[in-house]
Amino acid sequence: MSVALPARTSRRQFLALLGISAAAVSCGTATATGGSRSRGSQVTTLKYQGWVGQVTLPELAADLGFLGNLTLDWVGNTISGPQDIQSAATGQIHFGGAFNGAVVKLAASKAPIKAVLSYYGVDESVYSGYYVLEDSPVRSARDLIGKKVGMNTLGAHSQALLEIYLKRNGLSKADAAKVEALVVPPVNTEQVLRQKQIEVGVLGGVLRDKALAAGGIRPLFSDFDLLGKFSAGTYVMTQRFIEENPDTVRTFTTGVAKAIEWSRTTPREQVIARMTEIVKKRGRNEDTSTLQYWRSYGVAETGGRIEDKEFQLWIDWLTERGELKDGRLKASDLYTNEFNDYGKG
Repeated sequence: MSVALPARTSRRQFLALLGISAAAVSCGTATATGGSRSRGSQVTTLKYQGWVGQVTLPELAADLGFLGNLTLDWVGNTISGPQDIQSAATGQIHFGGAFNGAVVKLAASKAPIKAVLSYYGVDESVYSGYYVLEDSPVRSARDLIGKKVGMNTLGAHSQALLEIYLKRNGLSKADAAKVEALVVPPVNTEQVLRQKQIEVGVLGGVLRDKALAAGGIRPLFSDFDLLGKFSAGTYVMTQRFIEENPDTVRTFTTGVAKAIEWSRTTPREQVIARMTEIVKKRGRNEDTSTLQYWRSYGVAETGGRIEDKEFQLWIDWLTERGELKDGRLKASDLYTNEFNDYGKG
């Protein structure tokens, strides 16, 4: 049975959505409502969005007991990092995570957010690949002209890396504009690719490894091929929430940092077993088979601490695209390591 592709979200629509988010933040509370409070008036129940069939680092940290007296309140799932941080900026949830370029875009729209911790990245074993069918005629960047590339969301990591690949391989802006990026839910990407509804599918993590194990596809390129090892996304909170809940932010950030290092130092089989148990316990009727392909979260720095270069790359990219005025944003203003006690000093 064929999978119907979602309606395409244009770049203009995406940027307009960011504008709406900024407006909402400027006149809103910038903090999620309904959270339990203790420690005086600080929030101790954090609303968040999850990902189907996956265990996020905060979920792992909570299960390991690293979040102290904090509890997580799952409000639903998302397949989009930009949507997740927009929800955080407008106060629907307390924290959200996205590709750092999307964080830069949201900050540029004057949303009062601050990144507090890196939560995913790219290395030799953890990366997003751009895959084609084994017998596909697509073998170079030029072959992508007029073709469809399916990815989880537009205006984020996958589209940015696609544009970098096209530019590095000599395509003009006019030719690059003929490569059609469109939204396909990650869990459907392999199927949509095999049904030839798209020519290229972006696959990462366990979904990539599962598809490769089934055979019949080959890589065109990957983000690791282009940029090497780097932390790619961060969790953000509103500046107001950080100011009003410093102890909560410190407990959350440090606890998630501990979970990152626990996942690095614990045998892979044990990490997978723990994740499988977490998914089963939450009772959402999710498939746990893809967890067997998990390797790591790919965070580059110890404890998820953030560095300027992780934002400067995307500031430069957006400036080159004409979406950001040169010198408007400073990388060091977009994040703080103040509340991450893991590895300080």
